[in-house]
Amino acid sequence: MTVDIADIEAARERIAGKVRHTPVIPLGQLKNPPPTDARVSLKLESLQVTGSFKARGAMNRLLATPAGQVAKGIVTASGGNHGLAVARTAYAAGVPATIFVPSGVSPEKVAKMRAWEAKVEVVGDEWTQSNKAALDLVAGTGAIYFHPFADPLVIAGQGTLGLEILDDLPDIDAILIAIGGGGLIAGMSTAIRARRPGIRIVGVEPTGAPTLKACLDAGRLVELPEVTSRVPTMTCRKTEEINYEIVQRNVDDIVLVTDEEMEAASRWLWFEMGIAADLSGAAAMAALNKGVAGLEGMKHICVLVCGAGAEGTV
Repeated sequence: MTVDIADIEAARERIAGKVRHTPVIPLGQLKNPPPTDARVSLKLESLQVTGSFKARGAMNRLLATPAGQVAKGIVTASGGNHGLAVARTAYAAGVPATIFVPSGVSPEKVAKMRAWEAKVEVVGDEWTQSNKAALDLVAGTGAIYFHPFADPLVIAGQGTLGLEILDDLPDIDAILIAIGGGGLIAGMSTAIRARRPGIRIVGVEPTGAPTLKACLDAGRLVELPEVTSRVPTMTCRKTEEINYEIVQRNVDDIVLVTDEEMEAASRWLWFEMGIAADLSGAAAMAALNKGVAGLEGMKHICVLVCGAGAEGTV
Protein backbone atom coordinates (compact mmCIF):
# COMPACT_ATOMS: atom_id res chain seq x y z
CA MET A 1 0.00 0.00 0.00
CA THR A 2 1.53 3.26 -1.12
CA VAL A 3 0.78 6.55 -2.88
CA ASP A 4 2.35 7.80 -6.10
CA ILE A 5 2.18 10.91 -8.23
CA ALA A 6 -0.63 9.47 -10.37
CA ASP A 7 -2.79 9.14 -7.24
CA ILE A 8 -2.12 12.77 -6.35
CA GLU A 9 -2.83 14.01 -9.87
CA ALA A 10 -6.12 12.07 -9.79
CA ALA A 11 -6.95 13.60 -6.42
CA ARG A 12 -6.31 17.10 -7.74
CA GLU A 13 -8.73 16.52 -10.60
CA ARG A 14 -11.29 14.91 -8.29
CA ILE A 15 -11.40 17.69 -5.69
CA ALA A 16 -11.11 20.62 -8.09
CA GLY A 17 -13.87 23.09 -7.26
CA LYS A 18 -14.51 21.44 -3.88
CA VAL A 19 -11.62 23.08 -2.01
CA ARG A 20 -9.77 26.39 -2.30
CA HIS A 21 -6.56 27.22 -4.12
CA THR A 22 -4.96 29.05 -1.18
CA PRO A 23 -2.75 32.12 -1.55
CA VAL A 24 0.99 32.59 -1.24
CA ILE A 25 2.48 35.77 0.21
CA PRO A 26 6.09 36.91 0.63
CA LEU A 27 7.50 37.37 4.11
CA GLY A 28 8.59 40.99 4.41
CA GLN A 29 8.35 44.36 6.16
CA LEU A 30 9.23 42.69 9.46
CA LYS A 31 10.23 44.07 12.84
CA ASN A 32 11.90 40.81 13.87
CA PRO A 33 12.88 38.78 10.79
CA PRO A 34 13.92 35.13 10.96
CA PRO A 35 17.65 34.28 10.85
CA THR A 36 17.94 33.57 7.12
CA ASP A 37 19.14 35.45 4.06
CA ALA A 38 16.77 33.50 1.84
CA ARG A 39 13.59 34.85 0.34
CA VAL A 40 10.69 33.33 2.29
CA SER A 41 7.16 32.69 1.02
CA LEU A 42 4.23 31.67 3.21
CA LYS A 43 1.68 29.24 1.81
CA LEU A 44 -1.53 30.15 3.62
CA GLU A 45 -3.34 26.85 3.80
CA SER A 46 -4.85 28.30 6.97
CA LEU A 47 -7.29 29.95 4.53
CA GLN A 48 -8.47 26.59 3.25
CA VAL A 49 -12.12 25.66 3.84
CA THR A 50 -12.52 24.70 7.54
CA GLY A 51 -9.14 26.34 8.20
CA SER A 52 -6.61 23.65 7.24
CA PHE A 53 -5.22 21.34 4.57
CA LYS A 54 -7.32 18.50 5.99
CA ALA A 55 -10.22 19.50 3.74
CA ARG A 56 -8.25 18.16 0.75
CA GLY A 57 -7.79 14.65 2.07
CA ALA A 58 -11.28 14.29 3.50
CA MET A 59 -12.90 15.47 0.28
CA ASN A 60 -10.77 13.15 -1.86
CA ARG A 61 -11.68 10.24 0.40
CA LEU A 62 -15.38 11.02 0.05
CA LEU A 63 -15.41 11.53 -3.71
CA ALA A 64 -13.45 8.32 -4.32
CA THR A 65 -15.82 6.26 -2.15
CA PRO A 66 -19.11 4.77 -3.45
CA ALA A 67 -22.06 6.66 -1.99
CA GLY A 68 -23.54 3.52 -0.46
CA GLN A 69 -20.49 3.07 1.74
CA VAL A 70 -21.01 6.42 3.49
CA ALA A 71 -24.79 6.13 3.88
CA LYS A 72 -24.53 5.16 7.57
CA GLY A 73 -22.29 8.08 8.35
CA ILE A 74 -18.63 8.97 8.70
CA VAL A 75 -16.58 8.49 11.87
CA THR A 76 -13.09 9.68 12.71
CA ALA A 77 -10.76 10.71 15.51
CA SER A 78 -8.96 14.01 15.40
CA GLY A 79 -6.99 16.57 17.31
CA GLY A 80 -9.20 19.18 15.67
CA ASN A 81 -8.45 19.96 12.02
CA HIS A 82 -9.24 16.58 10.46
CA GLY A 83 -12.44 16.47 12.49
CA LEU A 84 -13.47 19.81 11.08
CA ALA A 85 -12.74 18.60 7.56
CA VAL A 86 -14.74 15.41 8.05
CA ALA A 87 -17.63 17.35 9.59
CA ARG A 88 -17.78 19.62 6.57
CA THR A 89 -17.36 16.72 4.14
CA ALA A 90 -20.15 14.70 5.77
CA TYR A 91 -22.40 17.76 5.67
CA ALA A 92 -21.71 18.11 1.94
CA ALA A 93 -22.56 14.42 1.46
CA GLY A 94 -25.74 14.71 3.53
CA VAL A 95 -24.70 12.00 6.00
CA PRO A 96 -24.06 12.15 9.77
CA ALA A 97 -20.56 12.57 11.18
CA THR A 98 -19.22 11.55 14.59
CA ILE A 99 -15.86 12.98 15.63
CA PHE A 100 -13.88 11.68 18.60
CA VAL A 101 -11.44 14.21 20.05
CA PRO A 102 -8.97 14.28 22.97
CA SER A 103 -9.54 16.49 25.99
CA GLY A 104 -7.03 19.15 24.89
CA VAL A 105 -8.85 19.99 21.67
CA SER A 106 -9.58 23.63 20.93
CA PRO A 107 -13.12 24.50 22.15
CA GLU A 108 -13.48 26.80 19.14
CA LYS A 109 -12.82 23.89 16.79
CA VAL A 110 -15.34 21.71 18.60
CA ALA A 111 -17.89 24.49 18.22
CA LYS A 112 -17.16 24.67 14.49
CA MET A 113 -17.55 20.88 14.11
CA ARG A 114 -20.94 21.10 15.77
CA ALA A 115 -21.85 24.02 13.54
CA TRP A 116 -21.25 21.63 10.62
CA GLU A 117 -23.81 19.39 12.38
CA ALA A 118 -21.30 16.75 13.54
CA LYS A 119 -21.60 14.87 16.81
CA VAL A 120 -18.46 15.38 18.89
CA GLU A 121 -17.30 13.01 21.64
CA VAL A 122 -14.37 13.83 23.96
CA VAL A 123 -12.45 10.64 24.79
CA GLY A 124 -8.96 10.38 26.29
CA ASP A 125 -6.17 12.90 26.49
CA GLU A 126 -4.44 12.13 23.18
CA TRP A 127 -5.39 10.95 19.68
CA THR A 128 -4.65 7.24 20.12
CA GLN A 129 -7.29 6.94 22.85
CA SER A 130 -9.84 8.91 20.84
CA ASN A 131 -9.14 6.75 17.82
CA LYS A 132 -9.86 3.51 19.69
CA ALA A 133 -13.30 4.86 20.57
CA ALA A 134 -13.87 5.82 16.93
CA LEU A 135 -12.97 2.32 15.72
CA ASP A 136 -15.24 0.76 18.34
CA LEU A 137 -18.17 2.84 17.08
CA VAL A 138 -17.47 1.88 13.47
CA ALA A 139 -17.40 -1.82 14.40
CA GLY A 140 -20.77 -1.52 16.09
CA THR A 141 -22.65 0.63 13.58
CA GLY A 142 -21.38 0.01 10.07
CA ALA A 143 -20.43 3.65 9.61
CA ILE A 144 -17.34 4.32 7.51
CA TYR A 145 -14.04 5.36 9.11
CA PHE A 146 -11.92 8.16 7.62
CA HIS A 147 -8.36 7.79 8.96
CA PRO A 148 -6.72 11.20 9.46
CA PHE A 149 -3.29 10.30 8.11
CA ALA A 150 -2.80 6.65 7.04
CA ASP A 151 -5.44 6.33 4.32
CA PRO A 152 -3.91 6.41 0.79
CA LEU A 153 -6.79 8.53 -0.51
CA VAL A 154 -6.36 11.01 2.34
CA ILE A 155 -2.60 11.14 1.76
CA ALA A 156 -3.15 11.72 -1.97
CA GLY A 157 -5.56 14.53 -1.20
CA GLN A 158 -3.01 16.22 1.05
CA GLY A 159 -0.43 15.76 -1.71
CA THR A 160 -2.39 18.13 -3.93
CA LEU A 161 -1.07 20.91 -1.73
CA GLY A 162 2.45 20.01 -2.85
CA LEU A 163 1.45 20.28 -6.51
CA GLU A 164 -0.22 23.63 -5.84
CA ILE A 165 2.90 25.00 -4.15
CA LEU A 166 5.11 23.89 -7.05
CA ASP A 167 2.74 25.63 -9.48
CA ASP A 168 2.79 28.87 -7.49
CA LEU A 169 6.43 28.82 -6.35
CA PRO A 170 8.42 27.06 -9.09
CA ASP A 171 11.80 28.29 -7.83
CA ILE A 172 11.73 27.21 -4.15
CA ASP A 173 14.68 25.13 -3.00
CA ALA A 174 13.39 24.21 0.48
CA ILE A 175 10.08 23.72 2.27
CA LEU A 176 9.15 23.39 5.96
CA ILE A 177 6.13 21.19 6.78
CA ALA A 178 4.51 20.49 10.16
CA ILE A 179 3.97 16.84 11.12
CA GLY A 180 1.20 15.31 13.23
CA GLY A 181 0.52 11.74 12.18
CA GLY A 182 2.41 12.13 8.92
CA GLY A 183 -0.30 12.25 6.26
CA LEU A 184 0.48 15.79 5.10
CA ILE A 185 4.22 15.37 4.72
CA ALA A 186 3.75 11.93 3.13
CA GLY A 187 1.48 13.33 0.43
CA MET A 188 3.38 16.55 -0.14
CA SER A 189 6.81 14.89 -0.22
CA THR A 190 5.55 12.36 -2.78
CA ALA A 191 4.38 15.15 -5.06
CA ILE A 192 7.51 17.25 -4.59
CA ARG A 193 9.95 14.37 -5.11
CA ALA A 194 8.16 13.38 -8.32
CA ARG A 195 8.11 16.88 -9.78
CA ARG A 196 11.11 18.68 -8.21
CA PRO A 197 13.41 16.10 -6.57
CA GLY A 198 16.09 18.66 -5.64
CA ILE A 199 13.92 20.58 -3.14
CA ARG A 200 14.99 20.10 0.48
CA ILE A 201 12.04 18.82 2.52
CA VAL A 202 12.15 19.44 6.27
CA GLY A 203 9.50 18.19 8.66
CA VAL A 204 8.71 19.87 11.98
CA GLU A 205 7.49 18.02 15.08
CA PRO A 206 6.99 18.97 18.74
CA THR A 207 9.70 17.99 21.20
CA GLY A 208 6.88 16.41 23.20
CA ALA A 209 5.62 14.24 20.30
CA PRO A 210 8.54 13.38 17.95
CA THR A 211 6.54 10.62 16.27
CA LEU A 212 8.26 10.34 12.88
CA LYS A 213 11.69 11.43 14.10
CA ALA A 214 11.68 8.60 16.62
CA CYS A 215 10.93 6.15 13.79
CA LEU A 216 13.70 7.54 11.59
CA ASP A 217 16.18 7.45 14.45
CA ALA A 218 15.26 3.83 15.23
CA GLY A 219 15.14 2.77 11.59
CA ARG A 220 11.72 1.20 12.08
CA LEU A 221 8.16 1.98 13.10
CA VAL A 222 8.05 2.71 16.84
CA GLU A 223 5.46 3.92 19.34
CA LEU A 224 6.30 6.76 21.70
CA PRO A 225 6.04 5.77 25.37
CA GLU A 226 4.21 9.04 26.01
CA VAL A 227 3.42 12.37 24.44
CA THR A 228 3.87 15.54 26.46
CA SER A 229 3.11 18.24 23.89
CA ARG A 230 -0.02 20.30 24.56
CA VAL A 231 -0.73 20.68 20.81
CA PRO A 232 -3.55 18.18 20.12
CA THR A 233 -3.26 18.45 16.33
CA MET A 234 0.36 17.22 16.56
CA THR A 235 0.21 14.61 19.32
CA CYS A 236 0.22 11.08 17.96
CA ARG A 237 2.02 8.27 19.77
CA LYS A 238 2.40 6.12 16.67
CA THR A 239 2.23 6.71 12.95
CA GLU A 240 1.55 3.90 10.45
CA GLU A 241 3.82 1.95 8.13
CA ILE A 242 2.66 3.76 4.99
CA ASN A 243 3.54 7.16 6.44
CA TYR A 244 6.85 6.01 7.88
CA GLU A 245 8.00 4.42 4.63
CA ILE A 246 7.15 7.49 2.57
CA VAL A 247 8.81 9.86 5.04
CA GLN A 248 11.90 7.66 5.26
CA ARG A 249 12.18 7.71 1.47
CA ASN A 250 11.43 11.36 0.79
CA VAL A 251 12.14 13.64 3.76
CA ASP A 252 15.61 15.13 4.24
CA ASP A 253 15.33 16.07 7.91
CA ILE A 254 12.94 16.43 10.83
CA VAL A 255 13.53 19.19 13.36
CA LEU A 256 11.87 19.64 16.73
CA VAL A 257 10.27 22.72 18.27
CA THR A 258 8.83 23.23 21.72
CA ASP A 259 5.23 24.12 22.46
CA GLU A 260 6.48 27.48 23.68
CA GLU A 261 8.30 28.10 20.39
CA MET A 262 5.11 27.32 18.46
CA GLU A 263 3.15 29.66 20.72
CA ALA A 264 5.72 32.39 20.11
CA ALA A 265 5.59 31.78 16.36
CA SER A 266 1.80 31.98 16.38
CA ARG A 267 2.04 35.37 18.12
CA TRP A 268 4.81 36.39 15.69
CA LEU A 269 2.67 35.57 12.65
CA TRP A 270 -0.21 37.60 14.07
CA PHE A 271 1.98 40.59 15.00
CA GLU A 272 4.19 40.64 11.91
CA MET A 273 1.81 39.42 9.20
CA GLY A 274 -1.73 39.58 10.58
CA ILE A 275 -2.06 35.81 10.13
CA ALA A 276 -4.14 33.82 12.64
CA ALA A 277 -2.44 30.41 12.84
CA ASP A 278 -3.02 27.60 15.30
CA LEU A 279 0.07 26.08 16.92
CA SER A 280 0.46 23.38 14.27
CA GLY A 281 0.02 26.06 11.62
CA ALA A 282 2.82 28.06 13.25
CA ALA A 283 5.18 25.08 13.70
CA ALA A 284 7.08 25.54 10.43
CA MET A 285 7.55 29.24 11.19
CA ALA A 286 8.74 28.34 14.68
CA ALA A 287 11.45 26.18 13.14
CA LEU A 288 12.60 28.91 10.76
CA ASN A 289 12.61 31.49 13.56
CA LYS A 290 14.91 29.35 15.72
CA GLY A 291 17.14 28.41 12.79
CA VAL A 292 17.26 25.16 10.81
CA ALA A 293 20.55 23.46 9.95
CA GLY A 294 20.86 22.52 6.28
CA LEU A 295 19.13 25.61 4.91
CA GLU A 296 22.34 27.60 4.55
CA GLY A 297 22.71 28.91 1.02
CA MET A 298 19.04 28.40 0.14
CA LYS A 299 17.62 31.19 -1.99
CA HIS A 300 13.88 30.67 -1.62
CA ILE A 301 12.18 28.84 1.26
CA CYS A 302 8.49 27.99 1.51
CA VAL A 303 6.99 27.95 4.98
CA LEU A 304 3.64 26.16 5.15
CA VAL A 305 1.06 27.71 7.46
CA CYS A 306 -1.14 24.63 7.55
CA GLY A 307 -3.88 25.52 10.05
CA ALA A 308 -5.85 28.49 11.32
CA GLY A 309 -6.54 29.40 14.94
CA ALA A 310 -6.81 32.23 17.40
CA GLU A 311 -3.95 31.17 19.69
CA GLY A 312 -1.63 33.98 18.62
CA THR A 313 -4.27 36.70 18.58
CA VAL A 314 -4.85 36.91 22.33
